[in-house]
Amino acid sequence: MSGVIVAMRRTLLSCTSLARNGLSGLATATLWPCGVARAGDVSTADTIASALAFNRQDIAVLAAVLALLGFSVLSAILLVRARVGASRDEARLRGRIGDLQVQADSYRALLFAEPQVLISWAAGDNRPQISGDISLLVQQDSPQRVLAFGTWLPPEPALKMDHAVDALRETGEGFLLNLTTANGRAIEAMGRAIGGQAIVRIRELSGLRRELAETNLRYRRLVEETELLRGFAAAAPWPIWARGAQGGLAYVNDAYARATDAASVGDAISRNLELLDSADRTEMERALRAGASFKARLPIVVDGERRIYDVHAANIAGGSVGAALDAGEVDALRSALVRMAEAHRRTLDQLSSGVAVFDGQRRLAFYNDSYRRLWDLDTAFLDGHPDDSSVLDRLRAARKLPEQADFRAWKAKLHEAYRAVEAAKDTWFLPDGRALSVVTTPNPEGGVTYLLDDVTESLDLARRFDGLIRVQRETLDSLAEGVAVFGSNGRARLFNPAFTKMWKLSAEALREAPHIDTVAAWCKPLFDDASDWQIIRAAVTGIENRMDVPLKMERKDGSVLDCLIRPLPDGATMVTFQDITDTENVERALRESNEALEAAGQMKIDFVHHVSYELRAPLTTIIGFAHFLSDPSTGPLTPKQAEYLDYVTKSTNALLALTNNILDLATIDAGAMRLELGPVDVPKAIDAAAEGVQDRLATDRILLKVSVAPDIGSFIGDERRVVQVLYNLLANAVGFSPQGATVVVNARRTDHSIIFTVTDSGPGIPPDMKDKVFDWFESRSHGSRHRGAGLGLSLVRSFVELHGGKVRVDSVAGKGTSVSCEFPTDQAQRHAAE
Repeated sequence: MSGVIVAMRRTLLSCTSLARNGLSGLATATLWPCGVARAGDVSTADTIASALAFNRQDIAVLAAVLALLGFSVLSAILLVRARVGASRDEARLRGRIGDLQVQADSYRALLFAEPQVLISWAAGDNRPQISGDISLLVQQDSPQRVLAFGTWLPPEPALKMDHAVDALRETGEGFLLNLTTANGRAIEAMGRAIGGQAIVRIRELSGLRRELAETNLRYRRLVEETELLRGFAAAAPWPIWARGAQGGLAYVNDAYARATDAASVGDAISRNLELLDSADRTEMERALRAGASFKARLPIVVDGERRIYDVHAANIAGGSVGAALDAGEVDALRSALVRMAEAHRRTLDQLSSGVAVFDGQRRLAFYNDSYRRLWDLDTAFLDGHPDDSSVLDRLRAARKLPEQADFRAWKAKLHEAYRAVEAAKDTWFLPDGRALSVVTTPNPEGGVTYLLDDVTESLDLARRFDGLIRVQRETLDSLAEGVAVFGSNGRARLFNPAFTKMWKLSAEALREAPHIDTVAAWCKPLFDDASDWQIIRAAVTGIENRMDVPLKMERKDGSVLDCLIRPLPDGATMVTFQDITDTENVERALRESNEALEAAGQMKIDFVHHVSYELRAPLTTIIGFAHFLSDPSTGPLTPKQAEYLDYVTKSTNALLALTNNILDLATIDAGAMRLELGPVDVPKAIDAAAEGVQDRLATDRILLKVSVAPDIGSFIGDERRVVQVLYNLLANAVGFSPQGATVVVNARRTDHSIIFTVTDSGPGIPPDMKDKVFDWFESRSHGSRHRGAGLGLSLVRSFVELHGGKVRVDSVAGKGTSVSCEFPTDQAQRHAAE
């Protein structure tokens, strides 16, 4: 206000000065034309006209100055009046401020008469004003520490204080909190929104105020708890009641009223409707009078239906309270749970896995028979619900657990399953050689379930399988044949180095599992027969008609491969390649050699037949003439001629027998020999064969001993060939027997054969000659007085085998030889089998 007055004063002075200057100018302008006229310098008319014109301008200026002067004077007068009024208002305001200051000091003294802190936030301002005794809250005089509630309040009260202050500042929501500081002091924090400001007052509760605050708090809590309990009882679906000291109903809920068919809660109380039968009610009252609580499962009729309820009643000050809980569903669920548990128990008892369930107290709650048999534990011990440690200690004492250097630490680690949230799996290797898979699964109620499986065989199979796979891998890699295995999708899954080398392929490229079409394209530079590759592709990718497919590949480099496509059980296909170039060459040479041998053999047979027939004709003539000459009717012979004729007869007979034997062997070898089957009388056949060697027996003084069972009977065979076999055996035995020895002929019958055995006491057969005695022209002169052509035993074996029999030679050096020939008794059955 004083500044405005000064400005107005300056304006008034300026206007006064301007007025003064205008008046003096006007006077000068008025007087100056008269002086000029008097001097005579210009004409009087012009001078007057100029003076008049000038005077008009001065008059206008003068009028403006006068108007401004008047406004300034008026403004000055008004300013002076305003200043005088402002001075009076300022004096009154200063008096009022003084009164307010005294009042504020009084209020401040009253407000801070006790230790407290005020924190205020103006609207829209985040900077708080803090007043009061800050040391009430913090030791250091730091407003920032006061605002950081976590520095002087525990975490939970500090969080509650933060939320209350935020709600006060944002929505004006007041609060009243009773808190305890970190150093144990009880304080009261009250927040209010006053005059556009958020104000929080914090003061310490002590003495009577503290007790009143606690009492109020307890009262509020009691009221809240009572209302909560009333609401709970009213909303509960179970009948709830309270009785007074005289036993009458004092409170019931809606469920009680509905259960007693009352119209309302008040109706049930006024009529004192009872829920229980008289007998049950009497029993409950007796228990309550005795000072005990009552608990029983009783039937109650509700809505015309009989249901099972769990009734609970207890004494309270001045009366009793009770509740009836519907146990029908619980009872049904319990029964179902018992049935389910029994079913689970029976199921678990059928499992091969050992199952043991330990409860939250680590006591055995369940086990199956596999668990008992796995550890060979006593049933009485397990039924006693031992704890987990006792079971482990017993197993350790019996040396049935894995050997541990620190058993206590091992057991503690195992028992970590009781605090775990996920299942753990381990493998125990027991001292008796078994391996157990142990799975510990924590139960929701705090226990642990052990699942134990004997995986000894599985691990052994896995080890053997891994070993087999490695052996197969090594075997496959060491094979000279190229091997490639293609999956059902046609991609290469397995190959060996021989395959890559044989087709000049890259092992790295094959490890990328290329398709059979790609592999065929890589192999076509060496073998480009599209039809063969199409066969391989069809066999690899085909689904039906999976069978072995052989192929022979003659490649451009001159090599020959034998390919075999073989389907595998898992749907894959194995393709093998074998380089048979050398085999083909050898086979070709052998084939040519065989053809040459066959031609030579045929030539031999043809030669033998030709020579035999050519020899037989002159021999027959010589024999005929010898017999003719020996006949007395032809005339007498000199002794010398008779001796010579006897030599000729013996030689020609021997030569004829040799020729016949060669013809027989050649016929058998050519497959043209046919047996003339018929009944063969065993004793008669032996006699016929022995008659042919009688002269040799007499000459060498050898005894022939025949041992034949009386009931040996006969068998089906070619009698002439059987006699021929026996003759050759006897001739061979006589030839190797020393003079005065004995040759034994034995014949016996078995279930399906007749066995002839000829035994001599000659020098025996050397071991190196035993495998050659049946060869053609294999003659041994050692120990024999008669050297033959070496065809006798060959004929014996050929004729016996032609009958379907077998020949066996037993010989001991220096002790003789025994030859056995076995003839089947039923040739018809043998031919049917063939």
